[in-house]
Amino acid sequence: MNWVDFKHKVMNDETSKQNDLNQAEDDDMRPEYDFSQGVRGKHYRAYREGHTVKIHQADGSVTVQHFTLEEGAVMLEPDVQAYFPDSDSVNKALRGLIDLIPEKKQPAKAE
Repeated sequence: MNWVDFKHKVMNDETSKQNDLNQAEDDDMRPEYDFSQGVRGKHYRAYREGHTVKIHQADGSVTVQHFTLEEGAVMLEPDVQAYFPDSDSVNKALRGLIDLIPEKKQPAKAE
């Protein structure tokens, strides 16, 4: 192997190692995580109704927090979310539907 080939090999090896390190730093999934038995959407309905989180503190105490959707928030079903990935797209579509709804007539006030 001549000097130029050796230099290219060393540089490629170093670049490869650096890419591996960068990927490892960016990768949040650890080898011990196993989702092979996971069920997509298993807790979906319960989450919509609200959920409780228990936080176990180092001193042995437990903090309990209950979370629900904020007032006015909606949760899209997965098939709908595929078409409307963000609030802007949902609002645009709904405004288009609102234009199709006939105006509601106000009941006459009794005099």
